[in-house]
Amino acid sequence: MKGDRTMVEIHDVWKSFDRGRVEVLKGVDLHVRAGETVALCGSSGCGKSTLLNVIAGLEDPDRGSVRTAGSLLKAERERVDLLRDRVGFVFQLHHLNADLTLEENCLIPVVAAGGKRAEAMERLAVLAESTGVSHRLKQRVRELSGGERQRGALVRSLMNEPDLLLGDEPTGALDEANREMVFSMLLKMVREKGRTLVMATHDAELARRCDRVLWMRDGRIISGQAA
Repeated sequence: MKGDRTMVEIHDVWKSFDRGRVEVLKGVDLHVRAGETVALCGSSGCGKSTLLNVIAGLEDPDRGSVRTAGSLLKAERERVDLLRDRVGFVFQLHHLNADLTLEENCLIPVVAAGGKRAEAMERLAVLAESTGVSHRLKQRVRELSGGERQRGALVRSLMNEPDLLLGDEPTGALDEANREMVFSMLLKMVREKGRTLVMATHDAELARRCDRVLWMRDGRIISGQAA
């Protein structure tokens, strides 16, 4: 359920690369309430991925203010704690370790956070059942299909029960059938738990199923609408 609590608050954020020669974000303002699902749309190079990285604290803005899940992220320790405890990230490419089993991959975030294995295994069982990969947990990632790997990546991103889930083209590498399956699971799991989702996507059809669609062009948010 959406409320008045702010999950993401960005004001006048600018970001460039190559010593300022390549401007990627140009005065972005963004406000996302807790429990909202927001899609960022626009052509490649418009700044969607960079904006997600700034929200997560993976990139520092050149100027402007960024508050994510109540934190200003001024110190490195704050960034680590945020990514470990409060933010989950799902990428276009799954970023799972192909030599480990799916179970081992999914337990990594919990181990890094110092969580209890027994509780993690219980959570993993529920998430794996919800995404249909329970029977594949003991398989090495290299033995899984593309759709199974991406569903596994979704499970891993939710293992620490994050308040905010960021998706960078999370279904972009999948065929149509798997794209629909993974996105439906993602949206269902986020909404059932009242989590917040900010997702970059080229797929306007999927984007329209979010609460809001924001269009970006040339480093700026140019328009937004309710789904």
